[in-house]
Amino acid sequence: MLKGVLTVGGWTMASRVLGFARDMLIASRLGAGPMADAFFVALKLPNLFRRLFGEGAFNAAFVPAFAGTLAVQGPAVARQLAERMAALMTLWLSLLVILGIIAMPQLMSVLAPGFTGDPAKFQMAIELTRITFPYLLLICLTALVSGVLNGLDRFAAAAAAPIFFNLLSMAALLVLTPYVATPAHALAWGVTVSGAVQLGLVLWACARAGMPLQFLKPPSLAPEVRQVLRRMGPGIIGAGVTQLNLAVDVIIASFLPAGAVSYLYYADRVGQLPLGVIGAAVGTAMLPLLSRQVRSGETLSAHRTMNRAMELSLLLCLPAAAGQAAAAWPIVSVLFQRGAFGAEAAALTAAALSAYALGLPAYVLVKIYAPGFFARGDTATPVKVGFAAVGLNIALNLLLIPWLSHVGVALATALSAWFNAGMLGWLLNRRGQMILDRRLRRRIPRLLLAAALMAGAILALRMVLFPMEGPPRFVVLGVLFSLEGPLRFLALAALVAAGGAVYFGVAQALGAIDVREVRGMLRRRRKTAPATTA
Repeated sequence: MLKGVLTVGGWTMASRVLGFARDMLIASRLGAGPMADAFFVALKLPNLFRRLFGEGAFNAAFVPAFAGTLAVQGPAVARQLAERMAALMTLWLSLLVILGIIAMPQLMSVLAPGFTGDPAKFQMAIELTRITFPYLLLICLTALVSGVLNGLDRFAAAAAAPIFFNLLSMAALLVLTPYVATPAHALAWGVTVSGAVQLGLVLWACARAGMPLQFLKPPSLAPEVRQVLRRMGPGIIGAGVTQLNLAVDVIIASFLPAGAVSYLYYADRVGQLPLGVIGAAVGTAMLPLLSRQVRSGETLSAHRTMNRAMELSLLLCLPAAAGQAAAAWPIVSVLFQRGAFGAEAAALTAAALSAYALGLPAYVLVKIYAPGFFARGDTATPVKVGFAAVGLNIALNLLLIPWLSHVGVALATALSAWFNAGMLGWLLNRRGQMILDRRLRRRIPRLLLAAALMAGAILALRMVLFPMEGPPRFVVLGVLFSLEGPLRFLALAALVAAGGAVYFGVAQALGAIDVREVRGMLRRRRKTAPATTA
């Protein structure tokens, strides 16, 4: 599992770094006004379907079925299952894309009803979403092929594919802008083209792995396909409740003053970095392994997998959450404050980031707990919890927005994520499918203390390096130095490095981590590294 986590996490980190570069470029060209709001809504709809139908629900139902079929019946039968699912998905998603493009005004009225009061912004959102909507088909098929690769324990190509989304988006913004109506239109075209490139990459990797797939076979509702579909239906909500909550955020934020959607988007992008690198990586690597252990009756190994996945996730996500909450202002100001994105927009985005950060450990734990249900073929239980979490999110939005505006939207999402994670963990424990071992029970309080001390150190250093007004600064031998331009990144890097040093130093002193153990795992990974290529 560690090999898979490091492979997925490494490529995801590279993708997220490029994603920040892309968002910095978008912020400088589009700012946080009506045009940016329209583009982010246009991106939200295909991304929502991708995460619900393509990644969340499909992976929850398909990867355990594929991994189990591969282990029991062999690669030929597993390939047949994948091709049947691909043909069926191609058919119904193509119809969905066509209908969505035709009915886009009606869809936009549901997704962003607050835009109807501004006809120009509403029309731009419709135009941009029609351009990006084919991305839904392409990226869902990419998720299907990625599921095959994950079932084969080949994680690299699927994890690397999103890099092309960021590269092509930036290229389109820089190259196409003079030839289309607005920079947002150039971005929309870049999104759709990136979907085709990502699909081509994973198909190539699948063929190299010895399992070439054909999408053009007649759709078939064979028994194994119907089983995947039955599990996929409830998994749409169970695996994607976080995305549903974010969709609710967009709907509600569309009624707030201009810029609210953009503030939440930029804050969420920063928050998604550890969620993607940690939560998604651990969940992706864990699901096929846990599915095989459950299928083979290896109960003790399944418990150990859950415990080590939780330990690894909390070890990394707790300092990420504490750091984002304590350093929200420096992070946002350094990454995005330039061009059309001013100091006020940075401050409002930072407030949303601090609220989102409170829920980061819960988002990651949901990624760990959900495979505990999916590996056992149970996609119904997360649905029930998911419905309750979405309902709580809506109620909290209505309660908090009058007092906190867009920050209330982010805080409601964080609180509902904690409810979701708490209920899923409690149910797994009650069923005897997740029992915390002595090692994890001993280490969690120590990790929490280390994260709290790290947050305090960052807050103290932030007041020196990053005053709320003026550029970053530091003092050497009584002389005040001001950091501007690229040197702002150095100041942020110093802040992050200092926080990391405090966290890992305290965690090591308290016995929450063992550096020798980590070195031993990495040495074992290097010895087996050739098996993880492709």
